[in-house]
Amino acid sequence: MCIALIGGMDRLGKHYQEAAAAAGITLEVYNTAPANFAVKLKKADAVVIFTNKVSHQARNEALQAAKTRGIPVIMQHACGVCTLRNCLECCKTGH
Repeated sequence: MCIALIGGMDRLGKHYQEAAAAAGITLEVYNTAPANFAVKLKKADAVVIFTNKVSHQARNEALQAAKTRGIPVIMQHACGVCTLRNCLECCKTGH
C-alpha cells in the first residue's frame, strides 16, 4: 500500500517514514506542492493531508488530483506522528 502525505513538518519526515514502515506502508511525503501533482499522486492508494502545515493551493491541487482518480483522502489539522499513525490505520482498515 502506498500513501501520499501532503504537508507536515520537515523535521518529522524521518519519523513519518518510520511510522509508515512499521505499519507496512510505503509513504511518499510532499511538504510542498510539486510540479505535476496529479502524476505524482496517481500511484497512491490514499492521500493524507495535514491541513495546518500546507498551503491552500497544495491542498486544493491534492484534492482535485485525488478526486479525479477516485483516491480516498483523509484530512487532519494536527501533523504529529501519532496523527499519522491513526490515519495509516484508517487507510489499512478502510474506515
